[in-house]
Amino acid sequence: MLNFERSYERTPDQLRPVIFERGFTRYAEGSVLVSFGETRVLCNASVEENVPPFMRGEGRGWVTAEYSMLPRATQTRSPREAARGKIGGRTHEIQRLIGRSLRAVVDLEGLGERTIKIDCDVLQADGGTRTASITGAYVALHDALSGLLEKGLIERMPIIESVAAVSVGVVVGVPLLDLDYQEDFQAQVDMNFVITSSGRFVEVQGTAEEEPFTAEELDALRDLAMKGCADLTSLQQRALEA
Repeated sequence: MLNFERSYERTPDQLRPVIFERGFTRYAEGSVLVSFGETRVLCNASVEENVPPFMRGEGRGWVTAEYSMLPRATQTRSPREAARGKIGGRTHEIQRLIGRSLRAVVDLEGLGERTIKIDCDVLQADGGTRTASITGAYVALHDALSGLLEKGLIERMPIIESVAAVSVGVVVGVPLLDLDYQEDFQAQVDMNFVITSSGRFVEVQGTAEEEPFTAEELDALRDLAMKGCADLTSLQQRALEA
């Protein structure tokens, strides 16, 4: 039984309000501002007519991502990582996760020898920045590839299926979907799921903060994540059809 009120008066199995604002910037081939409640991430997809050196001559493309948290995305200002001269471990982990998640649903041969780079910049953070980044990055990627298809630069849409991501956790003993910052801060278990539209798992990240979690709790969190990603898939599709 939930003994506190969730943001947006949500039930345990409800997402925060999710909004995709396509074409948010002028110049990127695909641009989406995605909002998961108060978390907002700008996802820009850029097309480059080259591939990394290790892929040259193979007739395949590449999809990769970069992630950053803007200095005042949180309650206190954090210095830019560029000013420190190196990327932090968390940032490196998240941008590799975004890239893996997108490549899992793209036929790289259908892309040709070109690279799609997705920049995910967190404008405002209230929990779930990596899952919002993946979910928004897919929409930006789709728009960029649609543009290539319309111009005749690729013969077919190389996207195999869609992908979305969501956080889940156990807070005061209750499994919850799509944690905001306050819920994430007090969670006994915190997990992130990346799931394709066919219900297959790309990645599962999970941690027990205080004591180990049971198989029953894991099953409950998995079911919540599958429901949440199915809802996100529908929202992605609706946004792309708008």
